[in-house]
Amino acid sequence: MRNRNTNIILRGVSILFLTAALVLIIVSLISYSRQRNSYPASMKIAGITVGGLTPTEASQRLLEVYTSPIEIQYNNAIIHIDPAVVGFQPDVETMLAAADLSRTGNSFWGGFWDSLWNRTPPETTIPLSATLSDERLRAYLQNEIATRYDLPPAPAVPIPGGTEFLAGQPGQTLDIDRAVLLISDALRSPTNRSVALTFTRSSAARPTIDNLSILLKQIVTISDFDGLIGLYMMDLQTGQEIHFAINNKQEISVDPDIAFSASSTIKVAIVTSYLINHGSNLDATTTEIISRVLGKSDNSATDLVLERINSAIGPLIMTQDMKTIGLNSTFLNGFFYLGAPPLSPRPVTPGNSRTDVSSDPDPYSQTTPSEMGSLLADIYQCAQNSGGALIAAFPDKMSPDTCQLLIDFMAQDKLGSLIQGGVPDGTLVPHKHGYVPASDGIVRDTSDVGIVYTPDGNFVLSIYTYHPVTNIWDITNPLIGNLTKAVYNYFNVSVQ
Repeated sequence: MRNRNTNIILRGVSILFLTAALVLIIVSLISYSRQRNSYPASMKIAGITVGGLTPTEASQRLLEVYTSPIEIQYNNAIIHIDPAVVGFQPDVETMLAAADLSRTGNSFWGGFWDSLWNRTPPETTIPLSATLSDERLRAYLQNEIATRYDLPPAPAVPIPGGTEFLAGQPGQTLDIDRAVLLISDALRSPTNRSVALTFTRSSAARPTIDNLSILLKQIVTISDFDGLIGLYMMDLQTGQEIHFAINNKQEISVDPDIAFSASSTIKVAIVTSYLINHGSNLDATTTEIISRVLGKSDNSATDLVLERINSAIGPLIMTQDMKTIGLNSTFLNGFFYLGAPPLSPRPVTPGNSRTDVSSDPDPYSQTTPSEMGSLLADIYQCAQNSGGALIAAFPDKMSPDTCQLLIDFMAQDKLGSLIQGGVPDGTLVPHKHGYVPASDGIVRDTSDVGIVYTPDGNFVLSIYTYHPVTNIWDITNPLIGNLTKAVYNYFNVSVQ
């Protein structure tokens, strides 16, 4: 009887446990089924934890994050960018579809079994799926950020009344390529949505050539020189020119350019003509003669060069060579020895045909500031093998080596004043100066033409002056020096 009661009790307890276990399993199954409708705790979509969220809730969370503005910092400004403005669109449907496939793709009962044993499922990460318009982003950066916040370089400006320039300020330019990468990363990040944009520094701009022209004219008008001055300058890097004339403090036209006595500056054209006609294979004697012509301005040596061009009409051949390269107001009408007769009637040129102004030019030898400056520019370009009228007109006779030889001869003129006086010691200035007394012994013409080599740019400078009474050296020399110094400083603002 006791054993029977015991069996009944045990059977009842067993049934009770089985019932309880079944209830627990059913409850767990219901709970798991509900959990399976949401994303598992270990799931991330586009870097955002969506565990426990339904697809609708996850979609809202993704849109909240990826459509929120990103913060841009540039040039002390803070800008907020709406992702849609730059063409960024998160593909929520694709990401949710991938998440649902991961959520429901595994075995239901396998997942339930793992849930009963509290086994944490492996972390599941769904990568971001989104599109970004590179074109719209670049357009936004250029039009809305660079245009508004870039800082253009401020050019140096001349100091009125002096020869120097106030240094400009460097510019700041948005690095758009780098900005595209940084902003793209921020748009695709759920947390790092603030970007400091980078920029490039641009050097302070050189003063404008118009400012230099104004400064040069001011230097002339505030000086003590009250005669006629013609100036021509060429930037040998860009070909930009400055060309003006001032007569008794008043600017006058340079169309056509004004004829001046060429004096010794014509010797550059003479040696150029010799090299055109005889080449640069010089013997020792010829080398010594040309050195005397351009280094010491020796008139007797100059006549020897002209005679070697042609013993009878060397000056006329030189004149024709200059016309061939377009210098129609440059001529030599006789040899240099005293009493040399003119070889032709006085040439009529555009420069000496003007009736509104005259420098009383030498009937034997004339040129203009622009023509002699152009000749020097042609010589320089020829030496650099970069074209110019000399090589174009005489391709079989002029070469870079020939033109460099001519520049080397010009560099032997060591006057130390005029153009050379306006540059720092050691500056290479191949040049030819000229001043000659008139028949009454008074100097009325002073000139200098040269190529100036500087650290930040080379230039040609051609300056001719005339005074009807007397061309005072102590006025003209510092004036030409100051004009040269101003041009030198224009090219070398950072080291002036």
